[in-house]
Amino acid sequence: MSRVSCPYCYHKINGSRLWYQCTGRGSPGRKGCAPARDEARERETGFNEQVRPVFGLANRSPIWPAKAECPTCGAQSGIRACPRCHTPLSSNFGASVNPLIAMVGAKGTGKSVYLTVLAHQLLNDMSGRFDADVRMSGISQRRALGGDQLEISTIFDSQRLFEQSAQAVNGRQPPTVFEWRREHRIAGIRRFRTSFLSFYDTAGEDLTAQETTHDLTYLGAASALILLLDPFMIPQARQLIRLPTEAVRSTEATVDVVNRVTEKLRVSHSIRSTRAIRIPVAVAFAKMDAFFPVLGSDHPLLRQPSPTPYYDDVAGQATHEQVRAVLADWGGDDIDRHLRFNYANFRYFAVSSLGAPPDYTKGAVNEGGVRPFRVAEPLLWLLSQFNVVPRQRQR
Repeated sequence: MSRVSCPYCYHKINGSRLWYQCTGRGSPGRKGCAPARDEARERETGFNEQVRPVFGLANRSPIWPAKAECPTCGAQSGIRACPRCHTPLSSNFGASVNPLIAMVGAKGTGKSVYLTVLAHQLLNDMSGRFDADVRMSGISQRRALGGDQLEISTIFDSQRLFEQSAQAVNGRQPPTVFEWRREHRIAGIRRFRTSFLSFYDTAGEDLTAQETTHDLTYLGAASALILLLDPFMIPQARQLIRLPTEAVRSTEATVDVVNRVTEKLRVSHSIRSTRAIRIPVAVAFAKMDAFFPVLGSDHPLLRQPSPTPYYDDVAGQATHEQVRAVLADWGGDDIDRHLRFNYANFRYFAVSSLGAPPDYTKGAVNEGGVRPFRVAEPLLWLLSQFNVVPRQRQR
């Protein structure tokens, strides 16, 4: 089996020689292994809770057995784990493409809110739309149910916004991982393909300086990127609407943030200045609900596409051009120029995680509740690039 990327630490590993995690059950005459802090897991992913130890095998077999005996306590275990970060992996891991999607944006862009709403849509709307078995994997599931920043009920039930994301420690913090499984027929034979979608939610402070950005090593391993931009940071756009002081978290030039991401990608992927960056980049302008009155109800960007079981590439290209036109009206030509001169495959999107402006002073969702606007489109475009979802290129 070819080498695949771990969705938790982003290191390339051999999918046929995964390690095992001890069950802690022990064996006759031997006490089971107790949970302890795993330095490798903390170093590689930022996860610092106590867990049972992991172990590999000494043999040179190209494919390791489904179960193995713990060398410390003798317990039999079939729990597979990454040999680099020691994170347990699904039994389906390693069988198909695993696009590792990084998510970046400046301070106050709303990445945590966007990722949480996107998670809700993956688990609900998109699973039915694409007839896919979608679920959170490992620690991500616990976080979604109330662990920390990704607690879905905070937004959808309590209707509260998050505090800002914690800054990465040594460039590492636990990602959010989804398992996406769909049926594929090859020559009439029924087959299933499982893909693992891994998202990082960076703190905006991690992009405030080039030195810090270079510490975020996952950018170099990512196979695709969602670049979330805040239109409130564009002066001419900001002047079109009335915003409370709390809504504007940064007035730094957006193109400077994008440039730091570009520099990191060039260095980590060893891309010369004479060549374009080839990984697909979804450039999503967030908080577009604030501009709905300015754009007008008949503006094409305000028409949500039909929920078809494929990504409509024709409609997506039209949205790309519409956003580019709006960006030009806002005096954002420098952003578009930088992207065109540095990226071979990027596409614009206009999204709103909440669907209506929140109460920034109270940190509360609009009283009408959460009404996501085109939130899934950036991800669907990226998934279509890896054939995880089908794409329609013409009508």
